[in-house]
Amino acid sequence: MEVMVVLYKRRWMALCMGILFLLSATPCKVAAQRSNGYTIKDGKMYILLNKKINDASLDSFITKYNLFDLGLKQFIKNQFYDSLIRQGWKIDSSDKKMVVISKALKAFSKINNPADKILFTEKHPTLAERFPAVNNGILYGYNRFRNKFSFAVNDSAVIFFLRNNLRAQRVTLAGSFNNWLPDALAMIKTDSGWIAQVNLGPGKYWYKFIVDGRWTIDDDNLLIENDGRGNNNSVYYKPNVLFKLDSFTTAKKVYLAGSFDNWRPKDIQMMKTQRGWELPLYLAEGTHTYRFLVDGDWYADPKNTNTLPNEYGDFNSVVRIGKPYLFKLNGYTNAKHVVLAGSFNKWRDDELMMNKTATGWELAYTLGGGNYGYKFKVDGKWIIDPGNPLMSDSLGDKGNSYLIIEPNYTFRLKGFSNAKSIFLAGDFNNWNPRAFSMRHENDEWIFKVHLSAGKHLYKFIADGKWILDPYNKLWEQNEYGTGNSIIWIDK
Repeated sequence: MEVMVVLYKRRWMALCMGILFLLSATPCKVAAQRSNGYTIKDGKMYILLNKKINDASLDSFITKYNLFDLGLKQFIKNQFYDSLIRQGWKIDSSDKKMVVISKALKAFSKINNPADKILFTEKHPTLAERFPAVNNGILYGYNRFRNKFSFAVNDSAVIFFLRNNLRAQRVTLAGSFNNWLPDALAMIKTDSGWIAQVNLGPGKYWYKFIVDGRWTIDDDNLLIENDGRGNNNSVYYKPNVLFKLDSFTTAKKVYLAGSFDNWRPKDIQMMKTQRGWELPLYLAEGTHTYRFLVDGDWYADPKNTNTLPNEYGDFNSVVRIGKPYLFKLNGYTNAKHVVLAGSFNKWRDDELMMNKTATGWELAYTLGGGNYGYKFKVDGKWIIDPGNPLMSDSLGDKGNSYLIIEPNYTFRLKGFSNAKSIFLAGDFNNWNPRAFSMRHENDEWIFKVHLSAGKHLYKFIADGKWILDPYNKLWEQNEYGTGNSIIWIDK
């Protein structure tokens, strides 16, 4: 696994220069030193800080030794130590006046396990957390290979194939689907390479081959992702939809575009077959509209009778994945037109026409797990859902109604019994400070949401004041210098 050495070495050299300078002036007994310093002893780096240090001195110390990513300010003031732990530091001693933290010196070039290299540069999250078993936070994806076809798929079984390498003694497969274990999945040698079968559900996965102990990406796979620390992994999408256009055999190029890729006209190129064009695609649960672009002209899918109107007076083809949710608006029986719009269809008010019933209006609409804002438009007037108490009121017009499909995590904040209101905001609701009002139960405030796999940032708003989660030591700095709490969802 490749590693981004240049940036790491620059910082390492800066730290070493500071260490060498301090060695000549620092007593050997680290714990005995009572002033701020950066030193080394017994194969470890040490940082010594006076807990009474003022902001100006702390800023100078951080700048001098390039320690911006350690979160020392939050650590000294609030005892939040996640940033330290993520960088591999631990607290050696702490009293009323001083704190000593340390980190073992380890030659980066001697780390052979790719997972260890990631953990060395970032102690938390783990490799499995940064590359979850399957990423369900994406809308779509498709595979692009050269020199070989995409992996063969038989129901849930995917046949991973490494071309050539016939002189290798042992080849294994590791990825997000087996917790990156290098020896758990041995590949079988064939006349043209190596194969291994893995049962996968639809979604996005990361993988690598280990050839005689050497980790390598799939050179025939054009999809490669970097984790931000210089480590590359190959990407595979297990498809769940086959788009087909059995005509236009003389066309030069055919593209697929839809709501899932913001209708970018030439991003997704289809593959030519004997009968026309096709492309296996992974699509997340929900409702997706699409069309084909054939040599510059747009066409709906001639074999798909499911359609929705578009803004050009025509229709888009529709594919639905998952269970439908029944939106209902009671009353308004004298209305002529009622439209549903929300974050799930980019607030278009010309697409989702509701059906009139004896008691009001309704529309079944397929949505995947998530947190959605929505409204009804009744004869040209926007209204929130009167049957849904979950809404925001921060936009001057009572905001939007909110719908949470498949909640899978409960946020809890203990104490604050005297608070009048506490709201939850994060990257899962666009940081809306008035959308998710937490409910007070016994000695805690709670709120259930849907969180996709991976990392999420959040904060609480207690009587108008933004606060970190006092019971969660995981946090990271933000652009305002106030930090955000972190939660990791495995799947």
